[in-house]
Amino acid sequence: MRVRRYWPAAWVLALAAAAWGAGADAGRYVGHVRQLAAPEMKGRGAGSPELERAAQYVAREFQAAGLEPLNGKSFFQPFTLSTGAVLGPANRVEVRWGEKRQGLRPAQDFLPFSFSSRSTVSGGVVFAGYGITAPEYKYDDYTHLEVKDKIVLVLRHEPQEFDDKSVFLGKDFTRHAAFIDKAINARNRGARALLVVNDRGAHPTEEDVLVKFGASKGPEDAGLPVVQVKAEVAEAWFRSVGKSLKDIEAQIDKTLDPQPVAFPDTLQVTVQVDIERKLATVNNVAGWLRGPGEEYIIIGAHYDHLGLGEQDSLAPSLAGQVHPGADDNASGTAGVLELARLFAARRSSLHRSVVFLAFSGEELGLLGSNYYVSHPLKPLDQAVAMINLDMIGRVRNGKLYVGGVGTGSNLKPLVEEAAKQSSFQLDYSAGGYDASDHTSFAAKQVPVLFFFSGLHGDYHKPSDTWDKIDGPGTARVLDLIFDVAGRLEGARERPAYVRVTEPKPVAGGSAGGGYGAYFGSIPDFGQVENGVKFADVREGSPAGKAGLKAGDVLVEFAGKPIKNLYDFTYSLRSHKPGDEVEVKVVREGQAVTAKVVLEQRK
Repeated sequence: MRVRRYWPAAWVLALAAAAWGAGADAGRYVGHVRQLAAPEMKGRGAGSPELERAAQYVAREFQAAGLEPLNGKSFFQPFTLSTGAVLGPANRVEVRWGEKRQGLRPAQDFLPFSFSSRSTVSGGVVFAGYGITAPEYKYDDYTHLEVKDKIVLVLRHEPQEFDDKSVFLGKDFTRHAAFIDKAINARNRGARALLVVNDRGAHPTEEDVLVKFGASKGPEDAGLPVVQVKAEVAEAWFRSVGKSLKDIEAQIDKTLDPQPVAFPDTLQVTVQVDIERKLATVNNVAGWLRGPGEEYIIIGAHYDHLGLGEQDSLAPSLAGQVHPGADDNASGTAGVLELARLFAARRSSLHRSVVFLAFSGEELGLLGSNYYVSHPLKPLDQAVAMINLDMIGRVRNGKLYVGGVGTGSNLKPLVEEAAKQSSFQLDYSAGGYDASDHTSFAAKQVPVLFFFSGLHGDYHKPSDTWDKIDGPGTARVLDLIFDVAGRLEGARERPAYVRVTEPKPVAGGSAGGGYGAYFGSIPDFGQVENGVKFADVREGSPAGKAGLKAGDVLVEFAGKPIKNLYDFTYSLRSHKPGDEVEVKVVREGQAVTAKVVLEQRK
């Protein structure tokens, strides 16, 4: 039986005070953003000293506000994550042509990709064009080409790069141009290694530059060595058999017909990749205001960002510069700090506890919130709701987005009632699955609310600076959130979790959308070896209809092994709506096979 709560008169007066101007302090709020997004914080990248400085800052502010450590001892909840890779000392590529041997020079003639397997392989070489299989464009570089146990050489990018009439959409690269997609395609065909060479025909005036190590996204281990080699190295192989790589590239671009080349067995290449994975201990920061009873509400935000933007920057040419992350998400973190101060001033009238969480590892895949819900410092079944603040600092035209209102039985009317005291135009969405930390809580059946002021042109760029934050506007956002949180804290009845039957994601959208057919699983971003764990499965989705469940680990899709989320994405995008695919999952240690009929995104 749920405990019935009554709205305390002291809290009503407190909310009224907030509405009358004694609420969030815009100056204090912007001061927090300015500190967290300062140039010397260097973008608060995962595993960096500056991220640790940000954690210390949040902890000090929690303590100054009068919060107690949630675990009773420290404000920090440490966990380990992978922050990338570094090159070891033993990387080599050796070319043997009959009696001749040539050792390529690391970082000058060749360079591994950071998602390459750490291994040594040898074999003959096969050229597979651009290394693309794209049935939707009726294009396949592997047509009639056997590459099992071979080292595959492919061109970078994709055909007809500057042709506006290209089936590959001309000037806009498709997902097939991604290095990791080429690697997965080669691996699934049995290749021992993948060599990538710049497509010089499409870029005749550009220098033949090796891609900076760590600049390309991918899993920790793609399942085979993946190395870029200089074009002059590959050209020598083609000349030795009377061919020209430049001419072959031009022929592919002209006809879109595969132009495979199987080099003589006398050409043998050995690839040795030596990569060391970087691990770092980072912290969630957790404090609380203790109220009566066992129930509590959660207010959280992530405090990490992109650092120098080597991988996820939306201004790739500016990678290496500080990406301050003022709106994403110093704005949300500063909001948590200001709300902690507001709640602390009203602690005598609390009827439930209030937990404040600052997450790390969000930009790497919700890792901090995922770790928290897997290792909660308070029982999650006592959590009334989780309120997530992510990018709340730049409201435009009075419009504020509120997600998750369908995940709790009374959340939407509660927010609507609070909104009567504000001037915002609220844009509601029911579901609790978005690309932010509340998703981790929704997957554990905790009702969630997600406050968001919208994307803008500075998102994930060095230009996301503190001076663009709207202090007075965000203070009004925080007053609204304070009102909503106060109503949850003193509500007569806690919201019951509701499993939302969500609409199919729009292609290219953020709610699990993107290119390809619709499957319906929510990935658990906690690190899982050899598979993709489902945090949840959407109600009424193809996966749900097939009987797949939260906790299942996908290990095979349509006959292809699934070792990581990149494999899953590649395999899903290779199918179309209406296809029936057989999948294999591991459930509680047992293999379970299911047939899933993929659906159309809308």
